Amino acid sequence: MEGKKTKGRQKIPMRKIENRVALLTTFSKRREGLYKKASELVTECDADIGIMMISPAGKPHSFFHPTADAIVSRFQNPDMLLSQGIRLDTITARNKANQLKNRLEELDVVEDDAIARINFYDQMAEVGKKGWWESIEQPQCR
Repeated sequence: MEGKKTKGRQKIPMRKIENRVALLTTFSKRREGLYKKASELVTECDADIGIMMISPAGKPHSFFHPTADAIVSRFQNPDMLLSQGIRLDTITARNKANQLKNRLEELDVVEDDAIARINFYDQMAEVGKKGWWESIEQPQCR
């Protein structure tokens, strides 16, 4: 380990951020990360999640899945069966989330295909810039 150029990952002590702009920026980034983790947990584990927070600027933020009513009812009494309306809302929210997830996966495939096609066209354009004799003489590696 001689000649190490960086310190690597270091533990940063937890303390309040004094700079107001940095504080709001950090809150926004952390909130988005928390929402992303919560939605991953919902998708992978089929969990019900509720998050409520108030930003340093005083604005309320929340994330509920499937619905706020379902989360509050389950939190107040975990053994109680949900009402018919809440159950329907829950099923609708889960179906909508699954549809959106499937659509996102489809769009990812389309995007990957488009990127591959663009790369192919770029390669063809490079070959087209050369004279036909140059493309024959030089072997193309793939």
